[in-house]
Amino acid sequence: MSLSGSTKFRRAFSSSSQFRYDKCALPKNFNAKDSILSRLCEDNKFEEAIDVLCREKRVKEAVELLHRIDRPSARIYSTLIAACVRHRALLEGRRVHAHTKASNFVPGIFISNRLLDLYSKCGSLVDAQVLFDEMGDRDLCSWNTMIAGYAKVGRLEEARKLFDEMPHRDNFSWNAAISGYVSHGRPRESLELFRMMQKHESSNTNKFTLSSALAASAAIPCLRVGKEIHGYLIRTGLNLDEVVWSALLDLYGKCGSLDEARGIFDQMANRDVISWTTMIHRCFEDGRREEGFSLFRNLMGSGIRPNEYTFAGVLNACADPAAEHLGKEVHGYMIRIGYDPCSFAVSALVHLYSKCGNTESARRVFNQMPQPHLVSWTSLIVGYAQNGQPDKALQFFELLLQSGTQPDEITFVGVLSACTHAGLVDKGLEYFHSIKEKHGLMHTADHYACVIDLLARSGRFKEAENIIDNMPINPDKFLWASLLGGCRIHGNLELAKRAAEALFEIEPENPATYITLANIYANAGLWAEVANVRKAMGNRGIVKKPGKSWIEIKKQVHVFLVGDTSHPKISDIHEFLAELSKKMKEEGYVPDTNFVLHDVEEEQKEQNLFYHSEKLAVAFGIISTPPGTPIKVFKNLRTCVDCHTAMKYISKIVQRKIILRDSNRFHCFEDGSCSCIDYW
Repeated sequence: MSLSGSTKFRRAFSSSSQFRYDKCALPKNFNAKDSILSRLCEDNKFEEAIDVLCREKRVKEAVELLHRIDRPSARIYSTLIAACVRHRALLEGRRVHAHTKASNFVPGIFISNRLLDLYSKCGSLVDAQVLFDEMGDRDLCSWNTMIAGYAKVGRLEEARKLFDEMPHRDNFSWNAAISGYVSHGRPRESLELFRMMQKHESSNTNKFTLSSALAASAAIPCLRVGKEIHGYLIRTGLNLDEVVWSALLDLYGKCGSLDEARGIFDQMANRDVISWTTMIHRCFEDGRREEGFSLFRNLMGSGIRPNEYTFAGVLNACADPAAEHLGKEVHGYMIRIGYDPCSFAVSALVHLYSKCGNTESARRVFNQMPQPHLVSWTSLIVGYAQNGQPDKALQFFELLLQSGTQPDEITFVGVLSACTHAGLVDKGLEYFHSIKEKHGLMHTADHYACVIDLLARSGRFKEAENIIDNMPINPDKFLWASLLGGCRIHGNLELAKRAAEALFEIEPENPATYITLANIYANAGLWAEVANVRKAMGNRGIVKKPGKSWIEIKKQVHVFLVGDTSHPKISDIHEFLAELSKKMKEEGYVPDTNFVLHDVEEEQKEQNLFYHSEKLAVAFGIISTPPGTPIKVFKNLRTCVDCHTAMKYISKIVQRKIILRDSNRFHCFEDGSCSCIDYW
């Protein structure tokens, strides 16, 4: 080594105390017992020693040996850089690069490209760009490495500039640019580039680029373009692999063409867990629940192990219609095959049981998690709030804070809901203000809707109006609906009109607003106003959504509509209700006809209440199950005041726990009382 080269070499490595210049000394990290390495170093066979160290993944020690070699060969530089790439050893790679400069080694294009690859894969694009600019000769690999590096991290302008400047392009060039746009949420630009490729270099289109173009079509979504690409695949007879099949499946699923997606799925020779999961989730999203569950059962019998996303999707589908027994089956399967207690699937289990009113099971699953996710904490808090256990909801929120977990906006929706259902107005206001002042979060529309619900239910309308008039965002339909609900409870006609008018502007076709307003007028005896509301509904073609309740008996779901006479056991149900009505009145029950819309005789109003869907479902559950069996009924609408009162009497008379899940929350009736403490 020349004097000047030696000086440069020493300067390049002088910042590191790990490099020594005594040729008799081994690097300090060497294992003294390593006889092979020791012998190689004693014999000055440093390149062979570097090969051994690279094979043993001891990259740092291998790089340290560079100072022992007077003139390292191109092969040894290449070996070291390749090892640095494999192990993403950026610091060691920089030292090798510095050594090439200090030793006056002139790297060829192959070694320069390897260094570009190292910097790109390690995310050091500044180093990569400097090297790229210094390179006298560049080939396709040089350009492609830089484009792929920029595209990977979302620096698409730099990637596109290089793409436009490069003298020649190959499939990798096009795919790197096209997939970069897709990966970073710019699918339209991806398709524009794909069309350019077809126009200028259509013969080079391959399955990787086509998969990216399909992904872009799905992201927009644009079924027409996706079908054009699918047609091209068929015409050219490309050998499709799992990636292309999955892209086609995703395209048709996201574009709402589920039958075509299922056709693609059925044609796939080799389905992986991602394909299964995608198809199953698409079925659930499209409302084809039975098909989704059937596919999941087929997956379980296929020998392919479902992943946490598969389980989470299926469990969430079970939670939506409160199909708890199906969720329990999935839970049992998870236990049999084993699952990660920290996975998303466990959070989905907590959500399932919470939404189905089974807070005990939700708590057991939660307790098995070593480090619960925020999603799990939130699901449990919301579950307790909706199931009439606000004290536990708030208790777990405090435990969440103590655990060091930072709550998010959704967590506070559960906390405020717990306060609302318990009538904890001041406590709820304290939590509401803490969202911004203590936790540094922004108030969302849901937070405002919750706090208005809290105030309106308690009749504190002045405070509610003050918040509405001063909130920095526009009130949404949920806020106005909460205010209207509070007006219904307290008979506030003037404020009810304001809330209803706002709702008519936001969603004029929603029948719930008309019905609630008519109920308020009916309770005030303003039958002319009731008639005007009903006339407005008729003029706009708005029909009240029929009340529907359902109950599961022996894994069969029985559905009842208001006034339903179609059920095979309807005669037995009516007979039982008639007997039950007598006993209820003997206990002091008085039908609450205040919210019956029709201006008819009191006896007819009682008859109308008698056939509400939840009463029919509960009666059927009682006569179809052994004494003492809990009854669980679900309803698509909010339960009425009379049915809520009646359920308390029924639970006491028949000595049953009756769980009623309406559109708002769970009510657990037992021995004449409800878990909501009549605050709902």
